[in-house]
Amino acid sequence: MKKDKQLLDAFSRSELLLGRQSIEKLNNCRVAVFGIGGVGSYAVEGLVRTGVGKFLLVDNDVICLTNINRQIHATRKTVGKLKTDVMRDRILEINPQAEVVIINRFYMAKEKGAKATMQPVENSISWDELLEFYKNNKLDYIVDAIDTISAKIDLIVNAQNYGIPIISCMGVGNKLDPTRLEVADIYSTSVCPLARVMRRELIKRDVKSLKVVYSKEKPITPLYDESNDCTSNCICPKQTTHTCTIRRSTPGSVAYMPSVAGLIIAAEVIKDLVGLTANESE
Repeated sequence: MKKDKQLLDAFSRSELLLGRQSIEKLNNCRVAVFGIGGVGSYAVEGLVRTGVGKFLLVDNDVICLTNINRQIHATRKTVGKLKTDVMRDRILEINPQAEVVIINRFYMAKEKGAKATMQPVENSISWDELLEFYKNNKLDYIVDAIDTISAKIDLIVNAQNYGIPIISCMGVGNKLDPTRLEVADIYSTSVCPLARVMRRELIKRDVKSLKVVYSKEKPITPLYDESNDCTSNCICPKQTTHTCTIRRSTPGSVAYMPSVAGLIIAAEVIKDLVGLTANESE
């Protein structure tokens, strides 16, 4: 495969570690990222800068002023813009030859009886609709950076049923220590409240294994007061569908928790795509 000289130079430092064959393989891999927030945006950043050449970005949220502290695409200039649009533009600024498809809809579970963890969103998409939308394009990997439990479960079950590798992020909100983040199978996790719920729900659905990034740090209780409580002082842009006011509570966050989690996810995806084993990476 003949490559543009500038593209080759852009990823030449990665090539020194991964090899030319791996860089060429990554350039032809398509990764779907669900949820382009704090974790998802940094996962995309790590993937595109390492050479992944094809992306499917799924999210319908817009950038809010409160995203600036932790989301890589969030700046004063991008507030009010769709996260998928801004992330697509950022990908293309890094690699103009990248293929980026965006779906500006929230992924939600379609299964009957699924436990609802948020109010229904009008502009949503299910797995069946996603397959129809993207039936001519093979997905090599899925990144689950979704907040909603029912959507996470549905995405994981469907991905595994279709044989698509997937990695899922557990809770990183209300935590301050990135050194407590780990990669593990979901059934080997502990401490994390979200992981506990996911273990219970996935075992019901006969999911045998799932790679996750999670933290063993115990969640911190947020210091809510009238000046920082988003549920009563929501400043979400007018076009926001999933506003702070429909959440049970707003978790606290810092710049280095979702970013580190997202980059760890990117590393795991890269290693799996190029077949880098644990021994080779040590």
